[in-house]
Amino acid sequence: MRIGVSGTHGTGKTTLVEALCARLPGHVVADEPYHLLEDEEYEFQYPPSPEDYRALMARSARSLCSPPSPSDTIFDRTPLDYLAYLVAAGADPSEEADHSPLSVAFTHLDLLVITVITAETERLLPATEWPGLRTRMNDALLELVYDDPLHAWTDTPVLELGGPLDGRVDLVLGAAAQLGRREPGTAYTGPSPG
Repeated sequence: MRIGVSGTHGTGKTTLVEALCARLPGHVVADEPYHLLEDEEYEFQYPPSPEDYRALMARSARSLCSPPSPSDTIFDRTPLDYLAYLVAAGADPSEEADHSPLSVAFTHLDLLVITVITAETERLLPATEWPGLRTRMNDALLELVYDDPLHAWTDTPVLELGGPLDGRVDLVLGAAAQLGRREPGTAYTGPSPG
């Protein structure tokens, strides 16, 4: 399985990715696009600028499409994250992203997992920087996921995790198992997000 985990900052993405990798034998975690660009000596602004988010979106799309990524990979963030940050900053998604590269990138994912802000994330997870941006990105991400204005990830199964934090790994594993059993060309109905 190739699983992408998207969500605004402070919703437990990295913790979920690590837990999934521990429970899925043979799976590896792909480096987050931010770290890949840092390794490539990209200089980020603080806070990140729209140009930074565009660079991250492009790097994330390349990461999803890169042959060195094994078939059993879990991605901490997808291009959708960075598009949502751009939209949260007031951008029009159709002006920020070309359909073709994103569409190709999402064909390389078997499952897109969305972590969202919930009462439990607010109570149990540490406070984060830029709370206004965090909330706007969360809302933009959900709108983008379900509306897909670019028609780029419509065929990628989506699992939104809105339930208890301690049940997330099992929900993702259940979705992965169901996807592994379904007949090609049939719709993914997915477990209840909680």
